Amino acid sequence: MSAPAPSPLAIVDAEPLERQGEVLTDAALAFLAELHHRFTPRRDELLARRAERRAEIARTSTLDFLPETAHIRDDPDWRVAPAPPALEDRRVEITGPTDRKMTINALNSGAKVWLADFEDASAPTWANVIGGQLNLIDAYERRIDFTSPEGKSYALRPDDALATVVTRPRGWHLDERHLRSADGRPVPGALVDFGLYFFHNARRLLTRGQGPYFYLPKTESHLEARLWNDVFVFAQDHLSIPQGTIRATVLIETITAAYEMDEILYELRDHASGLNAGRWDYLFSIVKNFRDGGPGFVLPDRNAVTMTAPFMRAYTELLVRTCHKRGAHAIGGMAAFIPSRRDPEVNAVAFDKVKADKDREAGDGFDGSWVAHPDLVPVARASFDAVLGDRPHQKERLREDVQVTAAELIDIASLDATPTHQGLRNAVQVGIRYIEAWLRGLGAVAIFNLMEDAATAEISRSQIWQWVNAGIVFENGEKATADRVRKVAAEELAAIREEVGEDAFAAGRWSQAHDLLLKVALDEDYAEFLTLPAYELLD
Repeated sequence: MSAPAPSPLAIVDAEPLERQGEVLTDAALAFLAELHHRFTPRRDELLARRAERRAEIARTSTLDFLPETAHIRDDPDWRVAPAPPALEDRRVEITGPTDRKMTINALNSGAKVWLADFEDASAPTWANVIGGQLNLIDAYERRIDFTSPEGKSYALRPDDALATVVTRPRGWHLDERHLRSADGRPVPGALVDFGLYFFHNARRLLTRGQGPYFYLPKTESHLEARLWNDVFVFAQDHLSIPQGTIRATVLIETITAAYEMDEILYELRDHASGLNAGRWDYLFSIVKNFRDGGPGFVLPDRNAVTMTAPFMRAYTELLVRTCHKRGAHAIGGMAAFIPSRRDPEVNAVAFDKVKADKDREAGDGFDGSWVAHPDLVPVARASFDAVLGDRPHQKERLREDVQVTAAELIDIASLDATPTHQGLRNAVQVGIRYIEAWLRGLGAVAIFNLMEDAATAEISRSQIWQWVNAGIVFENGEKATADRVRKVAAEELAAIREEVGEDAFAAGRWSQAHDLLLKVALDEDYAEFLTLPAYELLD
């Protein structure tokens, strides 16, 4: 007997949006219901497995490569599927949310790829979730434009000048509370974002000589990659799309995934196109997993942990070697600087730093890298052009000189830098300012000339938590205590009130942001993700 058809989904507690019916068609909702029915139980099992693994790390304060998958790592012969033409050259990728203006600017930016983000750069309001899908459909149909309040008009360049879209759905841990099955269970946000994009655009993209391409965030194990692969196989079969049309790049932004890079590529090998080396989420993951590991795992100020730190260099070089051994692209990290229209000296210094960072990545063998602003596209492109020339990538650089041990990936103690009181203040500043914007529906926020997203808020609040629980004494003699954090937070909230004025302060979500930061930074029970309690406050 065949399994019963899944119950249709209900839209819950959401004001209807203009053109919502174009996205949430009966057929699209039925597809989401099928994904939910088939894959959410396994998602739940894997989230439980995360907790079990975290408990094991708490007990042992170490990690190692998996003995049960050694045969995958040791097999020299397997490769991922060849890259499709649209993903062959990825030397510069721009990231950003899927609002209408960003959709046009990112596609027009001159970057090879746009990471169209439903995850860390997007607060998951119902309007953002559905509106982002509409904007992507409109872009493919070339019916998208935008006029700013100042009267500036934005329109797409010719098709052959546009970036290739790689969409990033939400991570496995986040639910979409506005879409529920008959038993009241919310659909995982990952399946909503993936499912709607794939359902509406797979055939559109095939007619353009492209395909539905994805970035997979927050992956913690090869078993989670296996779940994604099964989702891809089912989705392609269900909609009669050729197998292997979907391509996925996995963000190695958790410390556990760094020990399973080969295995993650292997699980996705028919759909894999590369791995990406992040920074802030990776550091956040280290704090989260080793938060009770003692002083040897205490990180200094986030800006003091560059990609040249020994444990970060071990991670990035292992990523390049792993990708190229398997025929996959290795994509580097983010240049988050936001150019100033008023201060050319600040820009000159920042551009030099961006150039040095991209020169290092290109020299280390990466095939491309990320930027957050269109003005950085030519800077990053020049670094990769200098190394690649006319070649689309440098996968032939196998980096067989790289030998990374399990211990080197978590050698935090080798860092010379230590936490500072100014680092604490910066973490509080960024945390409050970012959370306030997120609660208003903004996921990518310029703060102090840097584009901040949920990952930077996570590392900020995690470092506060770690420093307080470790009893760190700063260079000025102050100890990291809950009272010290509350005092700094009160000072920063008062400074923001003075900066923005009473009316803007009252119209914002500043007090809620302040309170939530203190909760996730000071509660004895460490919240797995800041965005989980924040989502409860999101309109």
